[in-house]
Amino acid sequence: MNDMLYIMRHGKTEWNELHKLQGRTDIPLNENGRSMAKAAHDEYMNIHFDLCFTSPLKRATETAEIVLRGRDIPIITDDRLAEMSFGAYEGLENSFQIPDCPINALFKDPASYTESVGGVESFEELFARIDSFLSDVVLADAYLRKDILIVGHGAFNSAFICRLKQLPISALWSSGVEQCKLLRLL
Repeated sequence: MNDMLYIMRHGKTEWNELHKLQGRTDIPLNENGRSMAKAAHDEYMNIHFDLCFTSPLKRATETAEIVLRGRDIPIITDDRLAEMSFGAYEGLENSFQIPDCPINALFKDPASYTESVGGVESFEELFARIDSFLSDVVLADAYLRKDILIVGHGAFNSAFICRLKQLPISALWSSGVEQCKLLRLL
């Protein structure tokens, strides 16, 4: 087990501000997001990290680079940390304002979201990625006694915390993962 395991969600993007579902769409940080990451850089400067794993999506890698700027900390991109795919719903704006929009169940009542719709990644697929990362990194001997930072996404981070803490799927959104805020997991 690691000494410390931290997780952070990327800074804001234009799509965040427009309430669009991003998923795997590779939207970069906007100026607000870069400012958030710079503030996180200053706020967390004295927290020790041995290495950082990040999603391959620009908004996460850029957040990691800004937060860790000036520190000699390896940043490792890992495809398993990519955001949950929202399939055909990526780019959809204000889904909660659309009555009976199928993807809303994922956010409002995740326990009832049992069937993938519109090419959205299933929880089974998402959890398989998370379990693989937990096994290969978090629980691996090679990373014992390492302080690790993970920079990811809203849905991914929530699912990661759920899996790590062995919470039921109904608790998926209970962790409240804020953008550019460090959350200590271990």
